[in-house]
Amino acid sequence: MSVPGMRRAAVGLAALAATAFTAVAVNPNQAEAGPKPVDVKLLAINDFHGNLEPPTGSSGSIAGQPAGGAAYLAAHLDALRGTTEEERERTITVAAGDLIGASPLLSAAFHDEPTIEEMNLAGLEFTSVGNHEFDEGATELLRMQNGGCHPVDGCADGTPFAGANFQYLSANAFKTATGKPLLPPYGIKKVDGVKIGFIGMTLEGTPQIVSQQGVAGLSFADEADTANRYARILQAQGVQSIVVLLHEGGVQNGGGINDCVGFSGPIVDIANRMDPSIDVIVSGHTHAAYNCNINGKLVTSASSFGRLVTDIDLKVDRRSGDIVSASANNVVVTRTVDPHQATNDLITHYKTALGPVADKVVGETTSAITKTQENLYQTGIDVNGKPTYQTGESPLGNLIADAQLAATDNEQNAVAAFMNPGGVRADLDAGPVTYAEAFTVQPFANNLVTLDLTGAQLYCLLEQQFTTTKVLYASSTVHYVVDVNGTTAPAATPCSGTRVVRGSLTINGAPVTDSATYRVTVNNFLSGGGDGFSVLTGGTNAVTGMIDLDAFTAYLTEKSPVSAPALDRIQTTAEVPAA
Repeated sequence: MSVPGMRRAAVGLAALAATAFTAVAVNPNQAEAGPKPVDVKLLAINDFHGNLEPPTGSSGSIAGQPAGGAAYLAAHLDALRGTTEEERERTITVAAGDLIGASPLLSAAFHDEPTIEEMNLAGLEFTSVGNHEFDEGATELLRMQNGGCHPVDGCADGTPFAGANFQYLSANAFKTATGKPLLPPYGIKKVDGVKIGFIGMTLEGTPQIVSQQGVAGLSFADEADTANRYARILQAQGVQSIVVLLHEGGVQNGGGINDCVGFSGPIVDIANRMDPSIDVIVSGHTHAAYNCNINGKLVTSASSFGRLVTDIDLKVDRRSGDIVSASANNVVVTRTVDPHQATNDLITHYKTALGPVADKVVGETTSAITKTQENLYQTGIDVNGKPTYQTGESPLGNLIADAQLAATDNEQNAVAAFMNPGGVRADLDAGPVTYAEAFTVQPFANNLVTLDLTGAQLYCLLEQQFTTTKVLYASSTVHYVVDVNGTTAPAATPCSGTRVVRGSLTINGAPVTDSATYRVTVNNFLSGGGDGFSVLTGGTNAVTGMIDLDAFTAYLTEKSPVSAPALDRIQTTAEVPAA
């Protein structure tokens, strides 16, 4: 079939094509009388992030129910495969990336080997890579696939690591030196005589959201172009049923786990540009749940942390090998079933190997401190007429920024600190905080970096927040005003924006001046230009300090009991009229 050559459209317009997916005939011409189609079931997850134990707080429920936990996930997967040998042979378990990385302590302490072993137990067969699979670099990702002890820490639990029984797929991540894919680009599974092809990819923008060390020596290609290329290759091998496992996604505006309400995001344009030969897209990255029809394609996501399984039913024509219908249902991974015993045994093994450090209390909170961000100003209206917003501060983000400043104020003469919102991964519940809980909030082991920025660079940094749509969490020493009617700068000239009211930025109560120099602390992800903050790469006199988690736990210990900081570091012209 021909490959669409349309240019990438604006997401807001493309979102009009996204609707809730029930059951759709992918190829009505296949509906004529003939052999009974082959029933194939796909069970899909995404963004597990090493959540072996049941997640807690807001991350531990979905659709109003407590959900998640690897032992419950494995039990649900086993039940969904059916009871007969025929049903189980026609079921393929897949994932859309970020199975590892940003993981709680129980998995991360062993370089995510426990999660790989759990996915083996759970019967996973194919998964795409996600951006977090690159957190420790390509060599470590290959170790996850092929096995072997960690080159520095060895096999920390005292047993060999065999690697993944399932296959990582990486069609659009290439070795820059050779132009060859880092991992196999696709896989094929034969079910009752018909072939199902799986193409695996991560988002093209992975280098912008992973440390430069993590993606060193790699290049990333456009998702739709890559999918179309490999779809042709699969068709040349007689594969007509094609599924894309893609670590990129979208979000709804108010819908339930099986809805597609006000849907928008990069996946819309990508799906619209994919060849008609591609029937199903299992997606991820946004941690959202949805069940959509985009341009005749079934597009699904199972939220995150193993709280949902997407149950996808395909009917495949025996003669043509093409999918004639596809439907999906996101199923909640409840905790009311009997847990999977082998998974429980695995978790017990690693908890014993971890020892008492996980349960050590490092501080206490007076109430829950969340990562939920406030709305700064309205940015538009979605396709359903609902407002969209630029978000700003969060209580937990502010607390972490304060901790990073406290770790570097006397040591490096820092006067301000900024934290990226994507690095805050979970809420803190009220009461005692264990080391494991603190680790779950800050799991990346980034180093703090203190550097010199001029006042002009600081203003540019704050303008760049709105270009990237990622407003940084600032320490309590920083205050400024955002103009709700200001202009957002283009990426090429981030300093040209007018969102931050000139003269409003203060540090320790004193106005920031363009020519003055200020010592500022960020993490090494940001200092390397991560999340698109290129301004920080121009900082000077950089000094690398302690790990961010160490700074956080030290602050919790020193300041306990800790309360949620006020959200008063950023004000808007709606609150403080511009002069």
